[in-house]
Amino acid sequence: MSRRCATPAALALSVLLAPAALAQGSDVTPPATALGEVTVTATRAPRPIEQVPQTVQVIGREEIERQLFLGNNAANAIARLVPGFSQTTETISGASETFRGREVLVLLDGVPLNTPLRDVSRILALIDLNAIERVETVAGASSLYGAGATGGTINLITRRGTEPGLRFTVDTSLRAFTANPGRSLQPQLSLGASGRTEGGFDFALTATGRQTNVTYDGAGREMPSDALLGQGGGDRTRFGNLTGRLGYDIDAARRVELSAILIGLEQDPSWLTLYTAPRASPDFSTAYTGNTVSERSASFSARYTDTDFALGRLSLVGFHNDITKRFSYSRYSYPANSVVYYSGNPAAPTSPANQTVLHSQRTGLNATVDTPLAGLLDGLLLTWGGDIGRERTQQELIDGRHVFTPLRQTNYAGFGQLQLPLGERLTLRGGLRYERFDLEVDDYTRPTAFFGTSATSGFVLPALAVTGGNFSYDAVTYNLGATIQLTPEDEIYGGWSQGFSLPDVGSFTRRAGLSTAYACPVTRPNCLPAGASVSYAMIGPEAQLVDTYELGLRHRGAELNAGLVGYVSTSDEGVTFDPTTNRISQQKELIYGVEATADYALTPRLRLGGMLTWREGRYDSNGDGKLDSALPNNRIPSPWRGALSGTYSFDGGTVVRVEGVAFSGRNETIDTRGTRHKIAQGATMNLSAATPVGGGQAYFAVENLFDAAYQNPTATAVRNLPVEGLGRTITLGYRITF
Repeated sequence: MSRRCATPAALALSVLLAPAALAQGSDVTPPATALGEVTVTATRAPRPIEQVPQTVQVIGREEIERQLFLGNNAANAIARLVPGFSQTTETISGASETFRGREVLVLLDGVPLNTPLRDVSRILALIDLNAIERVETVAGASSLYGAGATGGTINLITRRGTEPGLRFTVDTSLRAFTANPGRSLQPQLSLGASGRTEGGFDFALTATGRQTNVTYDGAGREMPSDALLGQGGGDRTRFGNLTGRLGYDIDAARRVELSAILIGLEQDPSWLTLYTAPRASPDFSTAYTGNTVSERSASFSARYTDTDFALGRLSLVGFHNDITKRFSYSRYSYPANSVVYYSGNPAAPTSPANQTVLHSQRTGLNATVDTPLAGLLDGLLLTWGGDIGRERTQQELIDGRHVFTPLRQTNYAGFGQLQLPLGERLTLRGGLRYERFDLEVDDYTRPTAFFGTSATSGFVLPALAVTGGNFSYDAVTYNLGATIQLTPEDEIYGGWSQGFSLPDVGSFTRRAGLSTAYACPVTRPNCLPAGASVSYAMIGPEAQLVDTYELGLRHRGAELNAGLVGYVSTSDEGVTFDPTTNRISQQKELIYGVEATADYALTPRLRLGGMLTWREGRYDSNGDGKLDSALPNNRIPSPWRGALSGTYSFDGGTVVRVEGVAFSGRNETIDTRGTRHKIAQGATMNLSAATPVGGGQAYFAVENLFDAAYQNPTATAVRNLPVEGLGRTITLGYRITF
């Protein structure tokens, strides 16, 4: 195969990225794919990458299968490949996992999976990668799919039947920690079926079950089941996932699809957790007495597309999400868990019912139309449409008492997006979105709580009436960007985009009146005057607007894919609840960073890749309008993070891959009092190999090859308590399609 000379921009990128050029690139679609045909749908309507003025990455099926060798966790796979996404907690929870230090909106086939009224982060780790065809990520603030994408958008596209007849896939594996293989066995079985008929029907169905047992850190110590305090861990779980997609081509232009995903999870901890230095650890003296941690989630969607619609290309998507999450039981532990629901006994203040269950139902309809306006200007394209949705969310203790009032919210939105090519090289893109929210809050009584001030003392927060009401708030967001095609393989892109984040209404309502103004001594636990109450109206919900400015350069060629981008992200409003004033805090924030990616075919057999990111941020910690402190670790746990990899293909189909991941520590002052919470640096290496056997593929993988003992920076940042990273694991598996 002849090798073309690299363009000047490609050479510049390869020099800039030389220290990082060793993991996965910004477009990890297989190199044989025609680059002009790579499109993304996370931008609301399908667009070629070269028309998107934001940082875009596409993880294709081939790369997903390689990541599956190291474990079935979508969050871990994305963290290894996408520099904007933070390192994961290595649990079922995504607490403190961010995109460029801000919120990430997770979509499945364009359907949002987040729960805005009570933001909980147990999403990505529960997606079955066996059912995913590709992953699209768009970095930076965006409102094209509504609230939640202040840092970025992740759209997971499920598999569909594309080949005639029936095809079946079986993938089975066994995973274990080398610290104690017998106690840590993790079996997994995935069964898939897909097909397409001559009559236009196609389907894909994937069912996966897996189990985890005891987990260990790099020093051979057993990991706690609930290191993140209530979120749940990664050990002693039973997991099931059923994902299906059924499509019918009515004709060459019109298509209907039905999709569904059903998720079930049970975690059965053996021990409670100690939240004391030097690290979160199992309390082997105290058996776990709560109910299991569980997940019962379902998402259904129906899609109709018409490429020959009178006004252009039409897409209609209706969806319904039904989510039930039960969190872990935890006991009073000062200072990590200083507020618990009260038992009535100050010597043992934790109520046996101190475990919550979240119920959330979300229904919506999204309409998108791509309308060519060539009659006005050559190449002008208008993307427009609207969304309507309804969400109902409530959370209660396991004895049925509401920890926050049932909430109901309706949203209405309209948007328009113009795209205009000017000549053959310049494409402009800009638009706006308006969204309104109508929120209904019922009156309720917040249960009695205990607020600790030391390991042995505290005060009582008596049951308190919370007055609800009807509230409305809205947001208008804008975006403007451009791409300049320097050569067929190189382009500059950049612009300004806005996104918005909704206040975590359920969290605020749950914490209503959690201040000394509504406190009583344990000797007089009912000291509040008769009729004492607090109004939800005091909270004053508003959307947090975030502006992202970025400028980048990307190259996509037969041998080299690379990208380099710098960005700044700003916001003036906060989303943090202040129980002293019972209001949302107002705080300015500034986040800035640089990201680099590269994927290079050094020879026809050897590919080298890499990614490197640096980010930091500051905020106004005391409300005086000045950016006086570094953002807390739960927003930016590791300023520097990089990955390096090499993949070699042997004769006969055997493929070997080696990759290393490293991250910096952090020790920044996070307020004007000089508070610091140090996070240590760390590094790990992974190895995987796959070879053809019996018509299928046998694979072997080692994660954390040298069994390095390190602190997981993202998990540690959740409570500012060291949480160790996972130790060495070995996976053996076999996959066959027939």
